[in-house]
Amino acid sequence: MADSINEFFSEIAKGVDPEKIEDMNATFQWDITGDGGGKWFAEVAGGTIEINAGESTNPDLTITVSASDWLNIVNGKLNPQMAFVVGKVKIDGDMTLAAKLQYLIG
Repeated sequence: MADSINEFFSEIAKGVDPEKIEDMNATFQWDITGDGGGKWFAEVAGGTIEINAGESTNPDLTITVSASDWLNIVNGKLNPQMAFVVGKVKIDGDMTLAAKLQYLIG
């Protein structure tokens, strides 16, 4: 459970199962809006994940969401698919990677 966006991104790599991402080679960008937000990106390759603050120069998938909605998603209080359908989450890029987000956020 994450209490803040910073906490989520500082802890994300610890919860990832390397076997589930070993065939993944992608860069995920998060644009978190509102209080406590910011920009982070994850570079995933060969079963490893590296998280960086800021913007990637060439993300494969960009997720735009408010800080409060993202915390609700990662803490299991908001269904990510429903959040996308109702427009709380915007996704740009390779939509097939959106389904693989579950391996990163638990």
